[in-house]
Amino acid sequence: MTLLLDNLLTRIARTGPMTLADFMTDCLLHPVHGYYTTRDPLGAVGDFTTAPEISQMFGELLGLWLAQVWMDQGAPAPFLLAELGPGRGTLMADVLRATRAVPGFHDAARLHLVEISPALRAKQAEALEGQDITFHDHLASLPDGPLFLLANEFFDALPIRQFQRGKTGWHERMIGAEGDRLIWGLGPESGLELLDDRLANTTEGQIVEVNTPALPLAEDIGRRIAAHGGAALIVDYGDAVSIGDTFQALKAHKPIDPLTCPGQADLTAHVAFAPLAEAATPARASNPTPQGVFLERLGITARAQALAANLGGPALDAHIAAHRRLTHGQEMGTLFKVMSLTPPDAPLPPGLDPQDP
Repeated sequence: MTLLLDNLLTRIARTGPMTLADFMTDCLLHPVHGYYTTRDPLGAVGDFTTAPEISQMFGELLGLWLAQVWMDQGAPAPFLLAELGPGRGTLMADVLRATRAVPGFHDAARLHLVEISPALRAKQAEALEGQDITFHDHLASLPDGPLFLLANEFFDALPIRQFQRGKTGWHERMIGAEGDRLIWGLGPESGLELLDDRLANTTEGQIVEVNTPALPLAEDIGRRIAAHGGAALIVDYGDAVSIGDTFQALKAHKPIDPLTCPGQADLTAHVAFAPLAEAATPARASNPTPQGVFLERLGITARAQALAANLGGPALDAHIAAHRRLTHGQEMGTLFKVMSLTPPDAPLPPGLDPQDP
């Protein structure tokens, strides 16, 4: 039995079943036993791999996207170049390399990284050696100013609550204990104002997920961008609205039962983009665009061909596989979506779909 599992069982014995949000918070962020606070989870020896770790092309194209949007808004200087949950710093390193020839971009940029993991902060500082970085525990501590922000696979790791539709209301899915193991259960049926609008498009037994920490974050980002200019690019797996149980755990790149080894596996859930867009008002959100479509519109195939000209053998095979993984519908190309937030009067950024009229 792990120490965190023992802690959770003791807590449940004392105070009763816990919400999924509380479970995720402890598993991911516990100061001593939390998944993110104790390790570097990325790469072949970790538990999962993100797009920046798959190919440099991803970060390069996002960097050039940021630079184009920055120029379209009059190249404000200085501006905040920020990232939420920067992983190993690979994405930001690729962004900075791709934009070094953009006149004035680096001189105007002030680099801010929102990261709570000491282990990952060390990795980010190493990847971005020579850069003047300001680290933040929370988005709220960023200074005011034009904000150009990336959030790649950030919102999917925020703690969610799950609700199962009853006859007239909702049961919250809870986590309890049976002996020395964790089990699922349901709370009593009750009305929930937060889900009033979901009664019309769900049936009894269906599950809806609510990412409550994401909404104030989106609100803060939208407020900053509407007031000071800038843009946010959110890349994550999910869809416009939540339906069904998408909560999952990954360990050594394979799915496992999320309740079996708390603190030892990555926990995520699909992102519902429509609530983020609504919370970010008065900033304007684009429609969620499939990642593959977005990257193709930005020219990833031409970039892939240029890089391939200097490759051969296994390196070329890996490069071709990386391009496919980022863009193909059977890989990340359709499941992952991309959404921007911009000032209400700014032009739609490149590669994205406008809001439905």
